[in-house]
Amino acid sequence: MELLEKRIIQDGEILPGNILKVSNFLNHQIDVNLMEQLGEEFFRLYKDSNVTKVLTIESSGIAVGYAVARKFGVPLVFAKKHKSSNVNEGVYSSKVWSFTHNQAYTVVVSKKYINKGDEILIVDDFLANGNALKGLIEIVEQAEARVSGICIAIEKCFQNGGSLIRNAGYRVESLAAVEKMTDDGKIIFRK
Repeated sequence: MELLEKRIIQDGEILPGNILKVSNFLNHQIDVNLMEQLGEEFFRLYKDSNVTKVLTIESSGIAVGYAVARKFGVPLVFAKKHKSSNVNEGVYSSKVWSFTHNQAYTVVVSKKYINKGDEILIVDDFLANGNALKGLIEIVEQAEARVSGICIAIEKCFQNGGSLIRNAGYRVESLAAVEKMTDDGKIIFRK
């Protein structure tokens, strides 16, 4: 999606450790108009799927997930990174390693919100090593639901997550596919 690529070039920052910082429009301050356009594009790509729910992980996936769920007219469910007092009933859970935070989280979703037979569209802001997606897929499988597809705002193609998830048989659509980030601050997109 050319619009997203232009925004990444304009406002993205490359940090040490292959981190692409897009805090001023995607995951700290949210450009709501851009989120609406991302939602529209993911709807166009998956409109023929029988999506019953959108699933993401807190917290950065929520804005994109909301835009997608709104466009499909279905609920947005997000996996919490820790069990809290308001999620005390039965839960589906998975262990997820965070590349950005360099630590493991147990993510949980209440069994009330994903049901057997649901058609789940997974949404996230970034795809790097694929750990968050693997955890979300595991939760969908625990619920005996089905992954209809995976929507990623920004994929870092030089990391292996996209290949691993696609090779496992899942359809992954990324709106901006970063092929390379250079030491001098250039961002090169996959064509």
